[in-house]
Amino acid sequence: MSVEKVLAVMTAAGKPVKAGEIAELAGLDKKVVEKAMNELKKQDKIVSPVRCAWEVKK
Repeated sequence: MSVEKVLAVMTAAGKPVKAGEIAELAGLDKKVVEKAMNELKKQDKIVSPVRCAWEVKK
């Protein structure tokens, strides 16, 4: 599923990343990435340390 793929890309990046960067790295459409990120936010698995960039919650 795209949620797992987005989480894997974010973990591999090792730094805060934007939705567009995740889409590029994962080979997914940006809308799919944004939907997956919304789900991850609801699950409290990602946080935003800087504006518009997200990382896996530690």
